[in-house]
Amino acid sequence: QVQLVESGGGLVQAGGSLRLSCAASERTFRNYAVGWFRQAPGKEREFVSVIKWTGDRTYYADSVKDRFTISRDNAKNTVYLQMNSLKPEDTAVYYCAAELFGLGQMDQYEYTYWGQGTQVTVSS
Repeated sequence: QVQLVESGGGLVQAGGSLRLSCAASERTFRNYAVGWFRQAPGKEREFVSVIKWTGDRTYYADSVKDRFTISRDNAKNTVYLQMNSLKPEDTAVYYCAAELFGLGQMDQYEYTYWGQGTQVTVSS
């Protein structure tokens, strides 16, 4: 059972930056694709970004492309989401999810393990 813990959320002004972390309990976390999803109030959860288990492929939603960067540090069993040029519409609860040997799927239903989420609030 993989346990995921997100951190790094908070309140930031528009144009600011935050770095989210997704830390895993699993020592073989390097074998997992990790995706970031977000859910704003009254909206469905949506895909943000994913990094393939091999680490050589990353994908982004159009809404965050060129502003967000996903990366992983396998030595620390952690995946990061660097968020720059934040906008009020980025306000949401951000979740990380993991799937063993995942190839970079964007469908939330293809992920087995989920974290509890971290709140990101961007003020205008």
